[in-house]
Amino acid sequence: MHEVKGTTCLKDLWSEEQARALEGNPLSLLRYRSNLLGADLRITNFGGGNTSSKIELPDPFTGHPVRVLAVKGSGGDIGSITESGFALLYLDRLESLKKLYRGEKYEDEMVRYYPLSAFGENRVAASIDTPLHAFLPFLHVDHLHPDWAIALAASANGKSKLEEFNREFDRRIVWVPWQRPGFELALLIEKAVKDNPGAEGLILGGHGLFTWGMTQRECYLNSVHTIDQMGEFIRTHQAKKGSLFGGIENAPLPDRQTIAAQILPALRGAVSSNRRVVGHYADVEDALDFAGSKWAKDLSALGTSCPDHFLRTRVCPWFVNWSPGKEDMKVLKARIQNEVADYRATYKKYYEEWATPDSPKLRDSNPSVVVIPGLGLFGFGKNKKEARITTEFFVNAIHVMAGANALEDGEVTHPLPQARTSEQSQNFTQFHNYVALPRSEAFRIEYWALEEAKLQRMPPEAEFSRKIALVIGGASGIGREVALLLGRRGAQVVVADFDMEGATRTSQEVGAVSSAEFVAATMVDLSSSESLSDAVRFTISKFSGIDIVVNTAAIYPVPGADGELSEAQWAKTFLVNVTGNYKLARQTDWVFRDQNLPATMVLTSSANAIVPKQGSEAYDTSKTALNHLIRELSIKLSPHVRVNGIAPATVVAGSTMFPRDRVIQSLQKYKVEFSESESSDELRDKLAKFYAQRTLTKRPILPQDCAAAIVWLAGDQSAKTTGHVIPVDGGLSEAYLR
Repeated sequence: MHEVKGTTCLKDLWSEEQARALEGNPLSLLRYRSNLLGADLRITNFGGGNTSSKIELPDPFTGHPVRVLAVKGSGGDIGSITESGFALLYLDRLESLKKLYRGEKYEDEMVRYYPLSAFGENRVAASIDTPLHAFLPFLHVDHLHPDWAIALAASANGKSKLEEFNREFDRRIVWVPWQRPGFELALLIEKAVKDNPGAEGLILGGHGLFTWGMTQRECYLNSVHTIDQMGEFIRTHQAKKGSLFGGIENAPLPDRQTIAAQILPALRGAVSSNRRVVGHYADVEDALDFAGSKWAKDLSALGTSCPDHFLRTRVCPWFVNWSPGKEDMKVLKARIQNEVADYRATYKKYYEEWATPDSPKLRDSNPSVVVIPGLGLFGFGKNKKEARITTEFFVNAIHVMAGANALEDGEVTHPLPQARTSEQSQNFTQFHNYVALPRSEAFRIEYWALEEAKLQRMPPEAEFSRKIALVIGGASGIGREVALLLGRRGAQVVVADFDMEGATRTSQEVGAVSSAEFVAATMVDLSSSESLSDAVRFTISKFSGIDIVVNTAAIYPVPGADGELSEAQWAKTFLVNVTGNYKLARQTDWVFRDQNLPATMVLTSSANAIVPKQGSEAYDTSKTALNHLIRELSIKLSPHVRVNGIAPATVVAGSTMFPRDRVIQSLQKYKVEFSESESSDELRDKLAKFYAQRTLTKRPILPQDCAAAIVWLAGDQSAKTTGHVIPVDGGLSEAYLR
């Protein structure tokens, strides 16, 4: 193996102390090596590549040691994989598959033998790349997708540049033309190693990198140093090249984040014609340079090269024709609505051109990546994590295009090194030095029956996984329970409250039951249009839009010593409890209109809106007004927005409207015995039980009860309900409508 020297781009993260602690457990060492490689996205993208080790384990049938291949399971991520994520297969059974192989036309049928080759009780689905690892004569193998290596693999002069790289760094990396991952490629790379004694790795044309070693440490170092040297090679060429992608045509806009928040709902709605998606905005330097370059439109049309990339980014992104500085945002929104139809038509044509009777059905003709000059990149997926990863994948693709651009040193000529034959070469598309896969090959991977099977194995999506909720009043009580319930059911949630500390605390709780990436917190003042507008923009910037608006916040004014409210108290009660909800509807209306997607708004009224009582006139009449506002808004915001409410009887537990002093006053008012030594929670429990006795069910109304009703109204199960206020009062006969 080649002598290892220091790195310039990457770090050697290997710890001999940690590795020694894992000695004797080859699977743990494989996991350790994999996690180190996956810790740096420059080495491989999320979920990309795979790692393997050939180990000896006692056969459960005979007790004798047998050779076993441990390889990353299908759909896994090497950065986070655990020991249980590796597929274990008998090596001799995999070797015997060569005798059953009927040729490239039938290679997919080999996959059905992988489960039959499973070792012991292991039932991890084996990757399509399993034979690629099995047939290489090395104990430990890494297959990775580093941007620098793919830049070589996707260059029209890639093979000659690899030869230059080998000379410069005294390496022996072999070039293998493009072949779709699978059994045929496994045989090709096995032959390439046999034909090139002393080979230290392989570049797969248009695909990625294979490296290996006879020990875990040797394999890790070979991977890190090969990628590091390729990085140095590419960076040197970039420094000489200067500007990339033909130079900048549209500079990044200084107010791009503000503009992005203003167009995201329209953009999200445009790409959700098939099914709702969540978005992620990236204005990192590489994205801005690419989006604003002269070649961005042409390169976007070619799409990505590495199979791992376009499985997430689709065959190509959508480049929006907009001239920042010359055209305003109104033009941009119109362009979005007009051009998305063209993208869908083009994608459908691509599907129809290459689909066969056995192909999976067209999944979605909408783009998952959008490129806009002056703004950067927008990625979309079923949730925030998927949207972010999709965006990151295209940033990887940009790095690949940049590297290929930097390596350009003359006119592109056929045959291209990615092709196995001169005839195949004409099917590859290129722009300057960057080479994309033939559309037929792209389709074979994107709509591969084996990839479809992988998608079918994924667990069903959560009820709210594609929805974005803004929960005002989420710091405590009912709002907190709503945020938690929506989080458990997969929603992306923004917890908003006047109490920022409480909102942050709730958001952390939601993150613990869902994902920290699916939740955020912000401060909001329900009486301020500006504050509400800020909360709306915050939600859009985090998740790209709003599908659900819930407000549980309200105030209950406490009379003075004379039992009367001041005029200021009366006015503020209506400002927060009524006008605040109206302002909330006004600040979110434009989002709903731009998205043009079904949405819901659920507001919190009270049983007091129906039942008159002494001493709570301001609160009670404000809730009565809110009931009618719900009906008015349901008409105004129809047909896309449903507006409903709930009317709880008194909810004491967790409510900020019931501080200790008010609880004591109520207990005294109703002559309920208590002791000053009792805790606030004990006092609240006594008051709640007293209130419960006035209901038909005799059970206290809890925040969770109200949250369940709110979430039902926010979901699709109530799709035909709007303009209604649902009681959650335990059967309070005084509140029956007359």
